[in-house]
Amino acid sequence: MTMAVVLALYGVLTALALPRLLRRAAWADRAPRLAIAMWQAAGASVIASALLAAFAAAVPASVVGHGLAGLFEACAALLGDEASLNSTSTRVALVVGGLILTRVTYVSAAVLLRARHERRRHAEALALLGRHDLDLDALVVDYDERLAYCLPGRKGHTVITTGALRSLAPEQVAAVLAHEQAHLRGRHHLVLATAEALARAFPRLPLFDQARVEVARLIELLADDVAARRHQRIHLAAALVGLATGKVPAFALGAGGETALTRVRRMLHPQAPLGRRERIAGRLAVTALLGGPATLAAAPGVAAFLAHHCHSFLTL
Repeated sequence: MTMAVVLALYGVLTALALPRLLRRAAWADRAPRLAIAMWQAAGASVIASALLAAFAAAVPASVVGHGLAGLFEACAALLGDEASLNSTSTRVALVVGGLILTRVTYVSAAVLLRARHERRRHAEALALLGRHDLDLDALVVDYDERLAYCLPGRKGHTVITTGALRSLAPEQVAAVLAHEQAHLRGRHHLVLATAEALARAFPRLPLFDQARVEVARLIELLADDVAARRHQRIHLAAALVGLATGKVPAFALGAGGETALTRVRRMLHPQAPLGRRERIAGRLAVTALLGGPATLAAAPGVAAFLAHHCHSFLTL
């Protein structure tokens, strides 16, 4: 039970304190991919700590330490023993763990299915209104508003309006379409869907609320960086200015939007990338977040395992 409390406290502290640290991290804009991984690892760490806390409360550490076979037997005995199920701590742990897992699964499925349905309807409309331009490798829609976005999915494609084509130079069009293709290749819609699902599953929890906002912003920075590898930053910056006021569908990923002007400054005044030591430190932090709950949960079981087998060896 002690480890269950430790894991629960770990999850609460991570959910409340870590968002402040991550939002203040000056390095995030210099390494958006690493920052995204950090936010994802923090969310996974909180969910894992909650599930493992429930597991630790339901299954004694000594049972875990005796091996998987003993663990399975204990679980079977637990489910078949009415007296064990009547234990208040066991019932609460099983209910809490089941509710968390069910909530995450249900909301994630709902977010993905809704987005898929909306994208399919939009794709059907684009098939009637748009035409595929082989030179641009994008769908061109006859519309005066300046828009450029991508529609993710199995048959994802980039979309640009005639209004954008008239207002942007060819080099700017190429740069902004590279930005959208970066979204498609990186499957960024799945990253955003994960952040959205966790924020909806656990509303008002600081970590998940802020992760949804920050991940959406960092995704755009990452796509900017990918596009800037093949196109001049000045062209991408000019395209972002031209598309800043455009409003793309909520289920799509667009180059413009509220963060466009901030990203223009970033394109025009790039910062130095993280050094080797900083990157290694960031990756170690991600690894610690992902492995922290499992390490804490496994510690009592490993201790019980060693104590049992060392005692058996000494008695020989």
